[in-house]
Amino acid sequence: MYVLVINGSPRKGGNTESMLQKVLEPLESAGWETELYQLGGKKIRGCMACMKCWENKDSKCVVDNDKLNEVYEKMIRADAIVIGSPTYFADVSAEIKALIDRAGMVALANDRQFEGKIGGAAVAVRRGGATHVFDSINHLYQINGMVMPGSTYWNMGYGLNKGEVLNDDEGIANMVHLGRTIDWLGKAIKPHLGSFPKAGSEYGEG
Repeated sequence: MYVLVINGSPRKGGNTESMLQKVLEPLESAGWETELYQLGGKKIRGCMACMKCWENKDSKCVVDNDKLNEVYEKMIRADAIVIGSPTYFADVSAEIKALIDRAGMVALANDRQFEGKIGGAAVAVRRGGATHVFDSINHLYQINGMVMPGSTYWNMGYGLNKGEVLNDDEGIANMVHLGRTIDWLGKAIKPHLGSFPKAGSEYGEG
């Protein structure tokens, strides 16, 4: 099984990355294929609302001169996706907002390609606003029919300077537990992914 974690912080080696590494530790030990993708600080623009993804239905965004399609291919392949973001004015980083809007739309346009995948969030914060960041990431998962595991608390860790989040014992324990929960859930649902209930007229659509 393959888990993709996406770091939305432009600060390489910062608190968001440290938290995501802690999520990966139990998954690596359990034999998962793991990847940490660095999106923060990379070129990715916002959605243009052109709706070409609904016309083309080719599992791509028509804007192909930035990082979206590269990371989207990995998201399609992943059994589990964990998105990490710092807290910027009580919300996700600009790179993660662009990812949510564009990847979410392309997935919906292409027969709900994220449906049935596991989705987790990890939020680094200095003091306040992390709950809204957590919600913003989870909204991507909810509208796409993904499965969201719980943990011991909301998935946030406290720290400002690089490495400070590692002193937040409760936050780090939560990240490790999240990784273990993803492992358990992935193994539980993997045999049933082909029979995952697809959205359709029986759910009030069409």
